[in-house]
Amino acid sequence: MALCSSSLPPEGFFVTGTDTGVGKTLVACALVHCLRAEGRRVAAMKPIAAGCEDGQWLDVEALVTACGEWVPRTQVNPYPLPLPIAPHLAARAAGVEIRPEPILEAFRSLAQQADAVVVEGVGGFRVPLAADWDTADLAAWLALPVVLVVGMRLGCLNHALLTTEAIRARGLRLIGWVANTIDPHMAAFQDNVATLQERLDAQCLGVIPHLDGPDPRVAARWVRLPSHGRE
Repeated sequence: MALCSSSLPPEGFFVTGTDTGVGKTLVACALVHCLRAEGRRVAAMKPIAAGCEDGQWLDVEALVTACGEWVPRTQVNPYPLPLPIAPHLAARAAGVEIRPEPILEAFRSLAQQADAVVVEGVGGFRVPLAADWDTADLAAWLALPVVLVVGMRLGCLNHALLTTEAIRARGLRLIGWVANTIDPHMAAFQDNVATLQERLDAQCLGVIPHLDGPDPRVAARWVRLPSHGRE
């Protein structure tokens, strides 16, 4: 599937992760807060959200709140899917097909209204979205610099290095990465962070400690914006 994107925002990020449940929403919201602290009008997207609780998609609500409640939910999340399973399976169960055009249309609309757009992916970087495309394709069409969230737990080094290879194989720029402590008892934590710093060849934008009841405003204290390469 070949698509091209246009009217890209003057600034923004695509937030991906080493896996599902590693804190992409937390980091995406923290980046929104960091950009807003610079006086920018920021929009955020989670184009596909699989899994709702009590009729709400919590990741979507977190992004809307972080932006200051001005972004329309239908543009933040063109595809809200009820079941908390792989997106293409959740879409099949809901009787819908995830297509890129509504996502890119919503992105362009938000880009026209905002100084920056932060887009959060779903799951890891290569999650299938339909029969002929996946999250990596979406990231390539948006052409935003990528921020990688590394869920700090056993196995994260392999996941981070493989994900980095996949990002660069798509011709995308890994502008930075964030270590998010999801296992507070991880052995050799600092040594693992040091290994990532040595091998990822990108800026470490922060190391978020384990938070009880993760709060994006608290997480933002541990996250910084990239120091160069921002447009």
